[in-house]
Amino acid sequence: MTIHAPVPDYAAARAAMVDAQLRPEGVNYPPVVEAMAAVKREEFVAEDARPIAYIDRTVPMGDGRMLSGPVVLGTLLTEMMPVAGERALVVGCGTGYSAAVLKQIGLDVTGLESSAFLAERARSLGISVVEGPLEQGWAKGAPYNLILIDGAVERIPDAIVDQLADHGRLGTALIDRGISRLAVGRRAGKGFGIHTMADSGAAALPGFSCPQLFTF
Repeated sequence: MTIHAPVPDYAAARAAMVDAQLRPEGVNYPPVVEAMAAVKREEFVAEDARPIAYIDRTVPMGDGRMLSGPVVLGTLLTEMMPVAGERALVVGCGTGYSAAVLKQIGLDVTGLESSAFLAERARSLGISVVEGPLEQGWAKGAPYNLILIDGAVERIPDAIVDQLADHGRLGTALIDRGISRLAVGRRAGKGFGIHTMADSGAAALPGFSCPQLFTF
């Protein structure tokens, strides 16, 4: 006799994610909450990780990469306040979950991915993806109203900041002495200012390490 495990109730898990994870952490921008309640997060993780797709910690996507917890994305997007009709770039889009949330809000979204495997998964889920080095951004599609560097990085390259439109917003998690903190920056003319918020457990992205200084 074969015993089958029960299929998780993903709709209930999404509702619990909103009520027990997002709202208590101040994720209250209606377009973000509604989009995250609608997008099927389980479709964007590795198949054997689907039962844990809605826990608030990193979950495997495949090819050695991890999807950050829901609060990381919800907090960044609440601060960035995406608006339908804006143009967005998601750097390190992985399988496309964050891009799908922005697309659900009504943005024109391009995903940038360095992993051919993850890029193909994202395309199969309806995300427009280009492939290339993450740290270079995607200048061909610039300028963007919103750029999400979808993971934790040690630095924000000037090449990516330059792709922001005037008054554009950039969100990521910055790693400082081993601790990552959510950060959002805004461009005004040629200037760019950034402020950090809460500590985060965002998944690290490849390609954004600071150069190592030579020491004796």
